[in-house]
Amino acid sequence: MSSDITPYRALVRPDQRAALKAQQPCVLWFTGLSGAGKSTLSTLVDAALYERGYHTFVLDGDNMRRRLCRDLGFSDADRAENIRRVAETARLMTEAGLIVLTAFISPFRSERAMARSLFAPGRFVEIYVNAPLELVEQRDPKGLYRRARRGEIRRFTGIDSPYEAPEHPEVELDTARFPPERCVRAVLAYLEEKGLLNPPTDIPGAGLREREGDPFFPQPERG
Repeated sequence: MSSDITPYRALVRPDQRAALKAQQPCVLWFTGLSGAGKSTLSTLVDAALYERGYHTFVLDGDNMRRRLCRDLGFSDADRAENIRRVAETARLMTEAGLIVLTAFISPFRSERAMARSLFAPGRFVEIYVNAPLELVEQRDPKGLYRRARRGEIRRFTGIDSPYEAPEHPEVELDTARFPPERCVRAVLAYLEEKGLLNPPTDIPGAGLREREGDPFFPQPERG
């Protein structure tokens, strides 16, 4: 990193922004094979939280690939960079006080561990959308598995590129056995159990006084 870069310090802290929204910012990281139900479930959970008055945002794999990550391919290195960008974006959005939902295959444990490392303990909720390969191939809503089997798509997760399932996810959703409505209730129940849907408390106000002596923040002139 260049020595010419100086960290920006705002007057309003992330916890104060969260207090303004009366919620606990966190990231709900949906991971699983293509066709497992990540986008469907993240969208339904997002809608359920919105109806309860929470401030949320969904980062979806296809949308990010069309915008922020449109310059990336599907090599292992590009997949890792894709997840890095998503994780950093999600982190910034939680600093704005939002509950962020991400729907990405994110096939490698190392990349998911990197994403987790950006967040405070308890603020990264890994949600494993578990569906067997034979089921998602039957669903195949985008026709991607058929194309991969024909050799038209190379390095497709589950076919000729591995998916490393989470070993200890906070939530596991078996979409082969349970309908979407039950999966949504399971996610909400976890958030409630961990207190992530409770408003934060004891957050002091923002102001210049808190930045006095901070070398990274311009100090008011005296005299």
